[in-house]
Amino acid sequence: MKIGIPKEIKDHEFRVGATPSGVKALVEAGHEVLIERDAGTAIGFDDEAYRSAGALLGDRAAVYACPMILKVKEPQPSEFPLLWEGQVLFAYLHLAPDPVQTQALVERKVVAIAYETVTDRRGHLPLLVPMSEVAGRLAIQAGANALQMIHGGRGVLLGGVPGVPPGKVVIIGGGIVGSQAARMALGLGAEVTLLDVNLERMRELDDLFGPALKTRYSDSYAVNELVRQADLVVGAVLIPGKQAPKLITRDHIKHMKQGAVLVDVAIDQGGCAETSRPTTHSDPTYLIDGVVHYCVANMPGAVAHTSTWALTHATLPYALQLANKGWRLALKDNAGLREGLNVCAGHVTNRAVAEDLGHDYVPVEQVLARGTVG
Repeated sequence: MKIGIPKEIKDHEFRVGATPSGVKALVEAGHEVLIERDAGTAIGFDDEAYRSAGALLGDRAAVYACPMILKVKEPQPSEFPLLWEGQVLFAYLHLAPDPVQTQALVERKVVAIAYETVTDRRGHLPLLVPMSEVAGRLAIQAGANALQMIHGGRGVLLGGVPGVPPGKVVIIGGGIVGSQAARMALGLGAEVTLLDVNLERMRELDDLFGPALKTRYSDSYAVNELVRQADLVVGAVLIPGKQAPKLITRDHIKHMKQGAVLVDVAIDQGGCAETSRPTTHSDPTYLIDGVVHYCVANMPGAVAHTSTWALTHATLPYALQLANKGWRLALKDNAGLREGLNVCAGHVTNRAVAEDLGHDYVPVEQVLARGTVG
């Protein structure tokens, strides 16, 4: 199969769909890989590295002429016209808060498989995990930076110093993002409280981190109390495929400390605060009621070299299945990969996306039962 890897064009997005070693594995499996020129140059993967791995180099139009596209972030509006019926698009899509992109994928009748809804045998999200690990760790790094006075923050050092108490960090959500944020915040010496509704998960985190990490059951009372006390709040809520619930209200923001910081990692799925809106790496923060909001929708792009390696390690086995078998047989054979199909043949095939955006839902099995796409 011909596999195209385009250069990412989202603001300050330097990740690339595969490392040279990932390309080499695809080529050794008998596939032709066409990568856009300079796709990975910014992070140390120059064109010669890809050429040595067996890739061909081409322009954007040639890359998008390939029947399978392997990329990182969702296609941007300028890329919509390059997509075509029956083409496989394998990338992070985050469709639930993005009706424009969803409609474009429906109209172009692509086979859109979203990294973030692919599952494994345990029901986990193996292609979301590596970027969640990166984003969780970055959330504390970004939050600590935003707390500096120059960025509008309170001027609080998360770790404190002898004789001065540490900053208070509140993390809403105990999944991969939340646990990695807790690890980083505790490592800096902050006072950390994590909220979740899953008691079993909180027991796991208690065993992992010990008494240094405080846990609270996440209800409206606890959120209201802790958010107001926090210097840094990390939104780490995820309901796979769906828009994130708005657990932090405008009233919560009004009563937070002046110069406190909200890092809303859930922004890819619409954000978990009523005041959140997507920002970019070139303009990452804004103020509402004196609270610094950091809502960058592609946080791992800030450390694109690390992120690209981590992403390729996770996605490559699935990319090989799609290329080796064709998308239809690959999805039939792999139930977890089947969960990744969000749009196909002009239909929305992910129930959560369909419900959130008001599209008719067509089960994946119904699409697979048809002899041809369309």
